[in-house]
Amino acid sequence: MRVIAVTGSASGIGAAVCTRLEAAGARVIGVDRRDAEVIADLGQPEGRAAAVAGVQAVSAGRLDGLVACAGVGPQAEPASAIVSINYFGARDVLTALRPALAAGSRPAAVAVSSNSSTLPGADGPLAAACLAGDEGEARRVALAEGGHPAYAGSKLALARWVRRSAPGPEWAGAGVRLNAVAPGAVLTPLLREGLEHPVLGPAIRGFPIPTGAFGAPDDIAAAIAFLLGPDGAFCCGSVLFVDGGTDALLRPDRY
Repeated sequence: MRVIAVTGSASGIGAAVCTRLEAAGARVIGVDRRDAEVIADLGQPEGRAAAVAGVQAVSAGRLDGLVACAGVGPQAEPASAIVSINYFGARDVLTALRPALAAGSRPAAVAVSSNSSTLPGADGPLAAACLAGDEGEARRVALAEGGHPAYAGSKLALARWVRRSAPGPEWAGAGVRLNAVAPGAVLTPLLREGLEHPVLGPAIRGFPIPTGAFGAPDDIAAAIAFLLGPDGAFCCGSVLFVDGGTDALLRPDRY
C-alpha cells in the first residue's frame, strides 16, 4: 500500500485528491487546518514544522508520494499570507519531507501551481523574493502590491522552484520525481469566494475557458494522480496545465 501525504486535504482539490488516491488503495495522510489527520497552519514556520513532524510520525519516516495542495486565493487577507502559504508553505514541506520520500517506493511529489503564473506582472519582485528565500521581503511586496499580484507571483515562484529543483541530485538524483500542475478556474470553495468578490468576481467570470466551463476538483486530482503514479514515470520537472485550454489560448506560441 502506497503512503501519500496531501496538504490542503480538507476541501477543494486536496479533498478530491484524497478521495481518488484512497479509492485506488493508497493510505492518505491529510494535512490541513481542520478536519485532517495532521492539523497545521502552513502560513507560519512553526506550523510547517508541525506539519512535517506530524507526517513523519504517522508515516514512520517513509512516504511514497506527497502533494503540496494547500493554498489561498487572491482574495485572502492580508495579502502577505498568500505568499507564506502558497509558496513558502509548499516549498518548506516539500523540502523537509524529501528524505521521507527518498525512503519510499517509486516516490513522487506534486506541487499545485496555477495558470495565473503566466499572466503579465507575475514575473516581478515578489517572485524573485520568493525564489531568493526571503519570506519577509516577499510578504512586504505582497502587502504593497495586493492580492492578485501576490497570488500570481507566488504560484510562478513555486513552478520555477519545481523546475529548478526537480532535475537536481536531491530529487531526481535521489530517485524522487518532482512535478507540478497548473490548474485554471476550478469550482472549489476558494473559487466561490473569489466569485463573490466585488472586483475579482467579474474578472474570474470573464476569463476565457475554451472548453466552456469551470473545471471540477476531480479534473485536477486526475492529473495529480497521473504524475504520482507509474504512468507519469518519465515526467520530471514538468508543469502540467489543466485549465480547459486557457493558457493555450492566451499563449499559443509559448510552451
